[in-house]
Amino acid sequence: MINIFRILGDFSHLASIGILIHTVTTTIAIDGISLKTQVLYSLVFLTRYMDLLTFHWVSLYNTLMKIFFIGSSIYIVVLIQSFQKKNPIAYKEMIMNDTFKVQFLLCGALIMSLICHHKFSALELMWSFSVWLESVAILPQLFMLSKLGKAQSLTVHYIFALGLYRFLYIFNWIWRYHSEDKWDRIAVFAGVVQTLLYSDFFY
Repeated sequence: MINIFRILGDFSHLASIGILIHTVTTTIAIDGISLKTQVLYSLVFLTRYMDLLTFHWVSLYNTLMKIFFIGSSIYIVVLIQSFQKKNPIAYKEMIMNDTFKVQFLLCGALIMSLICHHKFSALELMWSFSVWLESVAILPQLFMLSKLGKAQSLTVHYIFALGLYRFLYIFNWIWRYHSEDKWDRIAVFAGVVQTLLYSDFFY
């Protein structure tokens, strides 16, 4: 059965990545973008999709999405890093404003993964870590915007698309509960936390 909420959520996520890459490459600007948030997202996808190495097959769609999210998240980090040479003044300004202490987020996600997981195995712990980390990975970006006191159209559209993705995924889990009798408490709780963070930004 087609889960329309998951598909719409995935495409909203793809849109957020497309918006970020397209705007950065065409305007050659990184105003208001948090490199720390992008590094955290790379870590999220690398730890979540380690099952690719086990050749665990779900579907072609699922596998292609995993590869795309890993590749695009790393590409964005490399793209932003390239501004050290392209536009060193803009890069230095971004680094000066990107001051959120991400070690607290990493430690918190690690502790939560050790407390809340489905099974005490390497893959399951990494999956749980990625879910908890994703729920707070946007915080350096939101902190940066709060510090600047303004938001560029790029960051607004990017964050809106990401927030819509998380919002739709809540309905995805409700759909799966009713159609598949499957309820992942870790993913749902972390998703609600993340959606609340986005809600505060939009408010």
